[in-house]
Amino acid sequence: MAERDISEEHLEGYALILSGACETGRRLTRNELAALRARGERAAEAGIGLRALVRAHLSSAQDVRPTLRGRAADHLLAAVAQAVDAFAEGYERAQRLAVRQEEAARREFIDDLLHGRSDLGRLAERAERFGLLLSHAHAVAVAQGDEPYDDGYPVTRRIESSLAARFGDRRILLTTKNGRLICVAPGDEADVLDFFAKQAYAATDGGRVAIGRAHPGVGGVVHSYEEALNALDLAARMGMEDSVLRASDLLVYPVLTRDRQAMADLVHSVLGPLQQARGGAQPLIETLTAYFDTGCVAAEAARRLSLSVRAMTYRLDRIHKLTGADPGDPVHRYTLQTAVVGARLLNWPGQEL
Repeated sequence: MAERDISEEHLEGYALILSGACETGRRLTRNELAALRARGERAAEAGIGLRALVRAHLSSAQDVRPTLRGRAADHLLAAVAQAVDAFAEGYERAQRLAVRQEEAARREFIDDLLHGRSDLGRLAERAERFGLLLSHAHAVAVAQGDEPYDDGYPVTRRIESSLAARFGDRRILLTTKNGRLICVAPGDEADVLDFFAKQAYAATDGGRVAIGRAHPGVGGVVHSYEEALNALDLAARMGMEDSVLRASDLLVYPVLTRDRQAMADLVHSVLGPLQQARGGAQPLIETLTAYFDTGCVAAEAARRLSLSVRAMTYRLDRIHKLTGADPGDPVHRYTLQTAVVGARLLNWPGQEL
């Protein structure tokens, strides 16, 4: 926009304010300052650059100077400083308000997107504004650390910068929700979420990242997000040590817990007798967990539990006697292992079935 246009639209009455203040050497009045702030707000809303506006103010002040008589000209610089400061204050206030409104709109969109709220057609339209095409498949990765994270945190900004530097203007959305870092990416660009997982793991000092499967359509983001959250919850309950979890690798667990009552019956029937052992069932369940996790290698399981091989063998024999199932027998092993997984999922024996 030309400076002449700026003067006509946003500097109306400015010359009169300067002249009036300089004639008596007074400071600008409260009403004059308020009017200048209001014009600054309108200029910001119109999208005019502040530098161009300041130049227009200075140019107008130069036009006023020859009209001033005597010592009135000596007050011009002070009057201009007050006027430009008030105008800039209004301009910056409008910009801050616009930023807050944009942040609020973005947060509302994120909440609607991750919870499947709002009209789906309207949600898809809003998504394009933030770089997503919800007609395509998307996958979601969720990172969780020892502390909660928000959009403005250094960790979030650092990861966002890394993603932008690596992938440019690909349709990627990085945000936060409930203290977790969240990355939404097109379903056919697995490299984006893999890179995010590495960056988040490093930035959160060894946090954990879960990646949901890619799903199509507007509801695909919600589905993938819930899979990632469920994977994090599952890892916590199962004591998994993996830093990166993939929902596609954990599909067996939802299947096992789909009929909770049936799983509870299996745990109670197979592992219930272990409660008769000295110290209760928990140490023997931990023994079975280590034994199965090491591929049924007693020596390696003993090392993990800081036991001697003899003590490990004794525990396995004790389990056999109490349950009637031999951990070393392939037929019994499947039943025992399924029951142990169920116990961990159901937090038994810490929680009643």
